[in-house]
Amino acid sequence: MPNQAGPGTGEQARRLALGQLREAILRGEMAPAQRLVENELAEQFGVTRASIRAALIELESQGLVERIRNRGSRVRVVTVDEAVAITECRLVLEGLCAAKAAAAVTDAQVTELQDLGAAMRKAVADGEPLTYSDLNHELHAKVRQFSGQLTAVELLERLNAQLVRHRFQLALRPGRPQQSLNEHLAMIEAIAARDPRAAEEAVRAHLASVIEALRD
Repeated sequence: MPNQAGPGTGEQARRLALGQLREAILRGEMAPAQRLVENELAEQFGVTRASIRAALIELESQGLVERIRNRGSRVRVVTVDEAVAITECRLVLEGLCAAKAAAAVTDAQVTELQDLGAAMRKAVADGEPLTYSDLNHELHAKVRQFSGQLTAVELLERLNAQLVRHRFQLALRPGRPQQSLNEHLAMIEAIAARDPRAAEEAVRAHLASVIEALRD
């Protein structure tokens, strides 16, 4: 019997391939410099090679994939220098978001941030760096969300996606979560106090520390 029509072709298939490939890269399931073979990916995701190719082109525009002439595509390798440059951009944009969040945050949102801060303290105390890394990522996402600055949010999502490997490496570096925790708690305190200037300064200080750690 012929196969029933499914998401194997067309725009739905492209979106499916794009979403699953992006998540696999962000979760570290596909390592930097890993080759991305269109035939294999098409079979894995149950879509056409054309859908995979379109998804790879989109991921290239997001800085997650690089296409090498006569050699196909691979997961892009982000060098330390590039990671520093990206984080310098984050410093400005995330500082803006923190200031906006501090000016607009609700009581319920303050509670969310404080609960995250408590969970981050526990993760550090329990020696769970990957849990801490996930909570760290969630905290920054919440601050961006609460800011309401949609243009900055969109730009930051693209920038942050390129830093996954470096984020995990920093999380596993001895002593780094303990240092980072205090920086994040300062961010939460400033936003909870509804102090835009202090919130922006706290985020800038944290990301300046990240840049220093990247360079070590």
